[in-house]
Amino acid sequence: MAGEGQQLSIGALCDTGIADLQTGPFGSQLHAHDYVDDGVPVVPTEAIRGRQIDHSVLPRITLAKAQELERHRLRSGDILFARRGVQATGHIGCVREAEDGFICGTGAIRLRVDRRNDKVDPDYLSHVLADPVSVQWFKFHAIGATMPNLNEGIIRSFPVSLPPIDEQRAIAHMLGTLDDKIELNRRMSETLEAMARGLFKSWFVDFDPVRAKAEGRDPRLPQPLADLFPARFVDSDLGEIPEGWEVGTLRDVAEHPRRGVKPSKIKPETPYIALEHMPRRRIALADWGAGDGLESSKFEFRRNEILFGKLRPYFHKVGVAPVDGVCSTDIVVVGAKSKSWFGFVLGHMSSGKFVDYANANSTGTKMPRTSWADMAQYDLALPPHRLATAFSSLMLPAVEGIIAGIHQSRTLAALRDALLPKLVSGELRVNDAEKFIERATASCLTQRGE
Repeated sequence: MAGEGQQLSIGALCDTGIADLQTGPFGSQLHAHDYVDDGVPVVPTEAIRGRQIDHSVLPRITLAKAQELERHRLRSGDILFARRGVQATGHIGCVREAEDGFICGTGAIRLRVDRRNDKVDPDYLSHVLADPVSVQWFKFHAIGATMPNLNEGIIRSFPVSLPPIDEQRAIAHMLGTLDDKIELNRRMSETLEAMARGLFKSWFVDFDPVRAKAEGRDPRLPQPLADLFPARFVDSDLGEIPEGWEVGTLRDVAEHPRRGVKPSKIKPETPYIALEHMPRRRIALADWGAGDGLESSKFEFRRNEILFGKLRPYFHKVGVAPVDGVCSTDIVVVGAKSKSWFGFVLGHMSSGKFVDYANANSTGTKMPRTSWADMAQYDLALPPHRLATAFSSLMLPAVEGIIAGIHQSRTLAALRDALLPKLVSGELRVNDAEKFIERATASCLTQRGE
């Protein structure tokens, strides 16, 4: 049984040579000129969460600089701790084959387990460290209130329950199946979003169907869709736009619903989204907290409204609300004026061009921010209503698919987190847990309609 194991600290594992801790390079070892557009990725604090490494936020350094930092090069199987920041501290990420050779960032601590040992399985250990109870332990023991920090001493003191090694491997394998399903959902969401972005760019930025018809080529669309596009361009204040389209602004097709709510009116179970929950460079908003203990007024939002992080360091944080809830006032809530314009509005607001516009029009010195008043003035080439409707009819199923995947993944993650302590203590056997997972997974797929 799992409960027949022993409890050791990470420090004890290090002292016996089973594990090794190493803090990332000092800030003085990395400078602005070391970062390049194409080079060796560095894993910063914000990329570490939920046993994953987020590739969308990885800066890169020159090969020469990476060679200087060779001792900080990561290997598959390493565990990274996010060691600083109010929200990031205590979260861990697992280095997989895709990240082998990356460089540990200045805000991380690397834990490496010798896979040849017969006392602790590194995959099992990573599940224990990623458990919400463990993350809260690290947050509680972190040093500093304004900017909490972990150090190697705190990590060394963390106690780990170690069942027999075979039991650890069985637990890690079983929980890994849940993580695999969560990862599959994430990839499916990325694929759906990439397809939607590509279609938006083709129709409303590059005007590919119009160019094809103007040049006498087949636009390669079903005839009813092809008929919605003209065959020539006209001059406008924005340059050439398709004939029959109009010059307008974001305000013409979107609105900012001002639904402020006082903390006393927010129920504890209400979903709460802050800037740190917002996705970066993707629209899948998979993380949120609860309204319990909020001390200031917030904005209400509704499912499928668009949330835009308005502080400059957080720009390109744009997501579609997967639930009804409340959000920080540092987030602008935007809704399409009608369902027909949803896809068109989302396509523009999640584009790099719109984020650059918001960035250029932000005000303030220490913490520049944009506002709806500025965002609403963003110039657009407005297509006919029928074309906008057709595009939204294609976008909405993709967005709903992304949201369905988010809810399924959260259910699977909650199941994983609930099973772990029962498995470690021996309260639940692996075979029984596997059957429970099969039933729960089948229920999730049925609810999603798969």
